Amino acid sequence: MKLLDCRGKHYREVNAMVEAWWNTGERKIILERINGQRYIGRTLSGSGYIEVRGTPGDDLGMFMDGATIRVKGNAQDGAGNTMNAGKIIVEGDARDITGLSMRGGKIWIKGSVGYRAGIHMKSYEDDYPIIVVGGTTGDFLGEYMAGGLILVLGLGLDKGCSPVGKFIASGMHGGTIFIRGKLTEKQVGKGIGIEEVSEEQLREINNYLEEYSGDLKINLPDFLPKDWMRVFPLTTRPYGRLYAY
Repeated sequence: MKLLDCRGKHYREVNAMVEAWWNTGERKIILERINGQRYIGRTLSGSGYIEVRGTPGDDLGMFMDGATIRVKGNAQDGAGNTMNAGKIIVEGDARDITGLSMRGGKIWIKGSVGYRAGIHMKSYEDDYPIIVVGGTTGDFLGEYMAGGLILVLGLGLDKGCSPVGKFIASGMHGGTIFIRGKLTEKQVGKGIGIEEVSEEQLREINNYLEEYSGDLKINLPDFLPKDWMRVFPLTTRPYGRLYAY
C-alpha cells in the first residue's frame, strides 16, 4: 500500500506519483488531504483501489479502464468522464456532468448530483454503464443518452417531491432511466415515454441496488414497483426531422 499526503501539491505532481506507482504494480493507493486536484485516476487500466480522502477536482476517473476509486467526501464536475470500466464510489455529493460520455463501469453517488448527469452515456455489446444516485439530480438528467442505466433513489425527500429537475432525457435515444418518486410528463423532454415499473424491471433495479448499498454500507427500504417510474426514448432518432431530409 502507498499513502500520499497531497496537501499543497499540484495536481500534476499527485497524478504523476499515482500513475508511477500504478505502472510499477502498486494497486492500493490512499490519497490524503486532497483539495481540488484534478484528473485523479485518469486512464488507469486494470484492477486496483484508490481511496481519496477529501474533495477531488474535475474529471475524477477520466478515461478510467478498470480501477475502483472511493471518495471519502464530495466530488466536483465530470466524475467518470468517458470512463470505460471500473467503479467510482462517492460517499457524498457530486456536481455537474457526472458520467459525461460514460461508456462502461459504475458510478455510485450516496448523495445528490448537479446538472446534466449521464449526458451522452452510451453502451456497446458487453459495455454497459450504470449510475446510481441516492439523492436528487438537477435538470437535463440523461440528456442525449444513448445507452446504459441511471437510477435515482430520492432518499430523504418529503413525500410528493420529485427527485429530478426539468428537461429529463432531452434528446435521449437509448438506455433507460428509473426514477423513484414523483415524475410528470412536463419534466421530460419531447419524444420521451414514462411508465410504471414491472416486477421484472424491479428485480433488475434491486440487483444493482444490492451492490450499491453494500459498497456504501447503507440500508435501503424494500421498494415496490409502484415506487418507480421508467423513462425511455420513443424513437432512436429524436431530432431526425431537424437534421435530416
